Amino acid sequence: MQKHNMQADSLIEKTFLNLVEVHKGILHKVARLYMDSSEDREDLQQEIIIQLWRSYQNFKGESAFSSWMYRVAINTAISYFKKEKRRSDVYTYDNIKEPENEDYNPEKDRQLEIFYQAVQELNAVEKALIFYFMEGLSHRETGIQLGLTEGNVRVKLNRTKEKLQQIIKKTNYES
Repeated sequence: MQKHNMQADSLIEKTFLNLVEVHKGILHKVARLYMDSSEDREDLQQEIIIQLWRSYQNFKGESAFSSWMYRVAINTAISYFKKEKRRSDVYTYDNIKEPENEDYNPEKDRQLEIFYQAVQELNAVEKALIFYFMEGLSHRETGIQLGLTEGNVRVKLNRTKEKLQQIIKKTNYES
């Protein structure tokens, strides 16, 4: 009986790790939106994986693994972000590095850097809205993930996009 449980546990762990590996892009994207330094991004990714593993037994397969992973990742990032924000309200943007293995031309790279710097000025929910928008989720799907009505998502997302545009315009004028 004991050996059977160990095999079952091993299979569950292997399945979990394979699913996380297949969808690891979600980890990178969420971490990039919420944290500005590579060390903080790595810490957040580890925290997300821990939370995914802790709640994996609650994953019933009623939605796609990626949808469930988004929800856990964003909720973890929001909690983590608030905890980090309490620890230090000062963020520096001097040493931001682009994620490795991404091939961008210099102009596109600069635009992306400005975008990510601007995103750092958003609050946790606004970051989640932008993330889901970038992932192509509908207003309805985003609302389900964040516990908001479809109309509320539409309004908040439009306001967040406008806010981002203002931040980016300000950044471009200053640089």
